[in-house]
Amino acid sequence: VETHHGFVCANAGVDQSNVPGECVSLLPVDPDASAARLRRALEDRAGVDVAVIISDTFGRPWRQGLTEVAIGVSGLSPLLDYRGRPDRHGQVMQATVVAIADELACAAGLVCGKTAGLPIALIRGFRYPAGEGSARWLIRPAEKDLFR
Repeated sequence: VETHHGFVCANAGVDQSNVPGECVSLLPVDPDASAARLRRALEDRAGVDVAVIISDTFGRPWRQGLTEVAIGVSGLSPLLDYRGRPDRHGQVMQATVVAIADELACAAGLVCGKTAGLPIALIRGFRYPAGEGSARWLIRPAEKDLFR
C-alpha cells in the first residue's frame, strides 16, 4: 500500500508489534511536522541546535530482513549528494547520493533495539548537513521506481 505520505508499506503503515493489548500503532499524519515539534522542544529544553529523525521499520525489495528508515526529519538535509565530486582516486562520482537520514535511523535502531522499549537515541559526532529538509526527499519518484 502506498500511504498518503508516499511510503510504500507491506502493512499499510499499521503495526501491532511493540504496542500493548489489542492496540495498533499508525504512522504520524505528518512525520516531518512531528520531527519539527520534537526538535523545537528539545532545543528549548537543552539550549542547543539539534536535528531530529523519526524512523520506522521497513522491508526492502530484493533484500531479506528489515531496517529502519527515516519517515520524518527536521534540522538536516536527509540526502548527501556526492555527484560531481571526485572520489579518493580522482574518479568523478556520477550517482552517489547517500541517504544519511536513513543511515542514522539504522544506527539509532541498533542502539535502541527492537524489544527494549527505548524510543530515542542520541547520536553524537556525526557532521550532518544542517538545513530544513524533508523525509519526502527520500522517496524515489514513481517514474524512477523499479519496483512499482
